[in-house]
Amino acid sequence: MGRASVKKNKNAYQLAREELGLTREKAGELLDGLTAERIEKIESGKSLAHPDEVLLMSKGYKKPELCNYFCARECPIGEKYVPEIPPKSLSEIVLEMLASLNVMQRSRERLIEITSDGQVEDDQVEDFVRIQEELERISITVEALQLWAERKLAEGRINMDLYKKFKDAEK
Repeated sequence: MGRASVKKNKNAYQLAREELGLTREKAGELLDGLTAERIEKIESGKSLAHPDEVLLMSKGYKKPELCNYFCARECPIGEKYVPEIPPKSLSEIVLEMLASLNVMQRSRERLIEITSDGQVEDDQVEDFVRIQEELERISITVEALQLWAERKLAEGRINMDLYKKFKDAEK
């Protein structure tokens, strides 16, 4: 049996594994395709995880937020375009979404005025940027809701078959 890590600055991959009480060897067995040695390199920062490895850990550890962690912190493209989504409760997510939607309802007419001619004039830039920032907040809140749902699905707290049935029906 491996010894417990006393490292202070553990990354999300190590924290997820340790939360399940798994040694690297046991995690390697769970994550078919990842060896204990490879897990150690990823957790120690000696090597960056590959996207397929993050998917394995995300599924095996039942931690969908590992994908967001990877994209926001370790992927060169994601670092620029993907915000890190902190875990939140459903009520926090819904309240943030409603607040942002209320702001956008008030900004809707201004956005139409600004963009109706296909240009953003100098005297419109400030309002345009403010509206873009509010839309980004809505986007992040949507991502937070998706991550919350994925976490609950992984934990078995949402019926996977029903969820897939209704998601597939929308396509």
